[in-house]
Amino acid sequence: MIDKLVAILQLTRLDLPVGSLLLMWPTITALWIVSEGIPPYDLLLLFIVGTVLMRSAGCVINDIADRNFDAHVKRTFKRPLAEGRLSVWMALIVFAVLAALALLVVLQLNVKTQLLAIVGFGIAVLYPFMKRVTMLPQLVLGLAFSWGIPLASTAALDSWDFHPALYLLFVANFCWIVAYDTIYAMVDRDDDIKLNLGSTAILAGSQVVTVVAVLMLMTTGLWLLMGIVLDLTLSFYIALLIIIGLFGYQWRELRTPDNRKGWFVAFKSNIWVGTALMIGTALGLAS
Repeated sequence: MIDKLVAILQLTRLDLPVGSLLLMWPTITALWIVSEGIPPYDLLLLFIVGTVLMRSAGCVINDIADRNFDAHVKRTFKRPLAEGRLSVWMALIVFAVLAALALLVVLQLNVKTQLLAIVGFGIAVLYPFMKRVTMLPQLVLGLAFSWGIPLASTAALDSWDFHPALYLLFVANFCWIVAYDTIYAMVDRDDDIKLNLGSTAILAGSQVVTVVAVLMLMTTGLWLLMGIVLDLTLSFYIALLIIIGLFGYQWRELRTPDNRKGWFVAFKSNIWVGTALMIGTALGLAS
C-alpha cells in the first residue's frame, strides 16, 4: 500500500512542486492586478488549490500518454507507469479524482470563468500528444500554462473586458514558458530525436541559444511595458533586474555543451523568476 501511495505521489508530481509554482505565480500575479492589491482570500485559495489540482491532472495525462516513451528516456525511465509500479487503470482513476476535485473548485466561480476553464482543460489534455505531431509542443504548453491569467480576470471581475496589462502579461508569460520549456527540452533532446518526438529544442538546432535569448528579451520587454501601463513603483523594476540576472544565468548554462544537469537546474531556477514577478508586482501596486 505504501509503495502504491508513493507511486501516486510521484505520478501527480506532488513531491515536485516546480510545475505547480510555474503555473501558479503568473496566475496569482494576474489576480493581484485585477484586484488592484490583495485579492479576496477565498478567491486566492480557490486559485491556489485549483492550480495544484490541474497541474497534477496534467502530469497524470502526460505520463499515461508517454508511458511507452518514458522508459527510453534517461530523465523519465523511473516514472511509475514507465516502471510498471502503477497500472494505466489506476492512473486513470487518479486523473478522474483530480478532475472531479478541480471541477468542484471551478463550480465555485462564475459562468464566464467556468467556460474558460473548460477550454483550458482541453488544452491541458491535448498538450502531451503534441510532441507526436508537431515540433512545437512548447507553444501548446505556453497556452495551457498562461490560461490562468484570463481565468483570474473573469473570476475577479465577472467580465470579458480584460485590463490592457493582462494582455501584456499573457503574451510575456507565453514567451517565458516557451523559453524555459525549450531549456527543459534540451535535457531530453538526444532521447527525443531517437524516439522521433518533436520539441522546439530540436527544431531550433544549433540556434537554440539564440532562440531562447530572443524569447527572454521579449519576455523582459513585455513585463517592462506591463509595469509602465500599471504605473508600478520602483519595487517592480528591482524585481525585473533580478529576473534579468536569472535569465542571464540560464542563458550562460544553455551555452555550455552537453550540460544536462546544468540545463535542468537552470530550468528549475524559473521558480524564482515567477516569485520575483509576483512579489515585484504586488509591491509595485501597493507602494
